Amino acid sequence: MLKQDRGVAFHLTGFNTAPPAQLQADLAACLDVPRWVEIVLAGRPYPDLAALKSRAEFTLEPGEIRRAMAAHPRIGEQATGASKAEQSGVDSSAAQKFRAANVEYEERFGHVFLVCASGRGGGELLADLRERMGNDPETELAVAGRELVKIALLRLGKLVTT
Repeated sequence: MLKQDRGVAFHLTGFNTAPPAQLQADLAACLDVPRWVEIVLAGRPYPDLAALKSRAEFTLEPGEIRRAMAAHPRIGEQATGASKAEQSGVDSSAAQKFRAANVEYEERFGHVFLVCASGRGGGELLADLRERMGNDPETELAVAGRELVKIALLRLGKLVTT
């Protein structure tokens, strides 16, 4: 569970000095990719949040993308935790449209539609899904990976404060 879900975040100083075992679960909740967690932890101490986010922003491998996708709910379905706030722009009418679009997307690509939904409305997200249907599977997996990193950076910014 992310610490911000409990109303607690790490100050950057505390993040820099905490034992790795204390941070691993919270970082994995930001992005469930062991290599990402290890790289973020190995970069400590960070002088500022920008340096932390810079270290955390890198290209994921296809297997890492697939692993991380397993931890994300479908857009438009009942979300919990951090995903609930991130998908708050998807109202019930958009959620109904997403059900059919998600099925079509998953049949084409074999995985859930992943997008950084924070601050975006349901119509915009649905248009994004429809546009991405034109991608080939390899391109779409890479796009999903970039979206996962965007989500992770948002969550990391909530987990670590300055």
